[in-house]
Amino acid sequence: MTTDALPPLAADQIGPLHTGSAYPPALAALVQGRGKRKLGDHFGLTNVGINLTELAPGTISALFHRHHRQDEFIYILEGTATLRLGDDQYSLKAGDCCGFKAGGPAHQLINSGAVPLRYLEIGDRTDGDAVDYPEDDLKAEMVNGKWRMTNKAGEGV
Repeated sequence: MTTDALPPLAADQIGPLHTGSAYPPALAALVQGRGKRKLGDHFGLTNVGINLTELAPGTISALFHRHHRQDEFIYILEGTATLRLGDDQYSLKAGDCCGFKAGGPAHQLINSGAVPLRYLEIGDRTDGDAVDYPEDDLKAEMVNGKWRMTNKAGEGV
């Protein structure tokens, strides 16, 4: 075993549970009820992000969005969700998964059930990624490892 390797442990033991958002306050309120355990960060992963995410009933995963350079993948562990994918909607349950290719249709998960929704979200950490939000006056750019949020005209929010 190398000296920088961490031993395995239960995902629920990895903390803290992150509940914040990079969105401006008015939009951040839409994802209150979302918590993430940053599993990949715990193990020092730098090329891939892996989160164990939980959504309270009625909560959205994120604003309806699409990445320019980052691929994403979700795997439902518990609960039920509605996936908005472009103009279509799909019902998801435990065991279902979906991938979102960079530049593909916008997407969003909604906890449509009466119990918490738990899922894994996995994405690469491609430098220079940007995010479009087709339904909101917002865009995001990855700058020095942090999301910089502006309106679509490029002004700070």
